[in-house]
Amino acid sequence: MVRIGNIELGEFPLLLAPMEDVSDPPFRALCKEHGADVVYTEFISSEGLIRNAAKSTMKLDIYKKERPVGIQIFGANLDSMLQAVDIVEETKPDIIDINFGCPVKKVVCKGAGAGILKDIDKMEMLTREMAKRTTLPLTVKTRLGWDEKSIKIVEVAERIQDAGAQAIAIHGRTRAQMYKGSADWTLISEVKNNPRMKIPVFGNGDVSSPEKALEMKDKYGLDGAMIGRASIGNPWFFNQVKYFFKTGEHLSPPTIIERIIMAEKHLRMAIDWKGEKLGVLETRRHYSNYFKGIPDFRKHKTKMVTTDFSDDLFSLFAELKENFQLEKLAL
Repeated sequence: MVRIGNIELGEFPLLLAPMEDVSDPPFRALCKEHGADVVYTEFISSEGLIRNAAKSTMKLDIYKKERPVGIQIFGANLDSMLQAVDIVEETKPDIIDINFGCPVKKVVCKGAGAGILKDIDKMEMLTREMAKRTTLPLTVKTRLGWDEKSIKIVEVAERIQDAGAQAIAIHGRTRAQMYKGSADWTLISEVKNNPRMKIPVFGNGDVSSPEKALEMKDKYGLDGAMIGRASIGNPWFFNQVKYFFKTGEHLSPPTIIERIIMAEKHLRMAIDWKGEKLGVLETRRHYSNYFKGIPDFRKHKTKMVTTDFSDDLFSLFAELKENFQLEKLAL
């Protein structure tokens, strides 16, 4: 049984990774409905939170149906991070997560995200002080190191654990790699196999199929998988993995009708959360993934990403469902 603090997650839990502009409440709720064991918010700036910036505070929203949920924050200033912990606690998430892994330049240049991998002492200090500040389980997401020459992930994981983190998720690339090349799970396995490690060690990066998830579990012996890009446009992925674990077979892929229903549901939830204008606008990025690989669908996707009004989109979804249902009956 894998646990984060007192939260029981079963054997080899599947976690939805925090993804900027993706892991919002509607998407997290959909992933939870389809098998995710834990979901994490988009990363939230500690500086934005303490200044009550609307974009940051809105990311604190949580649906009851998505629990257990972790709120992820990033920053490099101790006082700001401690104040952010206090603000986050008020929203009553199940977990607080520290982002020590974002490779994006605008984050790294401020010493936050993966930038802190250049200063392991500070990384440990921030973890310790934040763990003391909160009564909630504190977890950490990080990378193998800043670059290939500075990989010390076994030592880093030990120090993070000793500082009070109750789980660690490790992306199998360095900051220098960004998202290029292949994730190295061997080094994550070394962390897990370290006899001093008592907290769960989750693997992240390139979990792109049920077979890869099983490999992470059986070959590398990790405690769970944190899934990112494979879930975009495919919130069914979590149940696909669990079905494969159970049966050794692949769950049938979602039909075109199921894809349309999912996109429609996603849009309704986004509008409920952010209102008509933003809901329509911010759901656009998901349509190409929901309908990826569908023959002769380009004109419909074009209409989806250029239509400004939800009524027009819902009419399009209704028309598509009817047309594809008729095609199915004609076969």
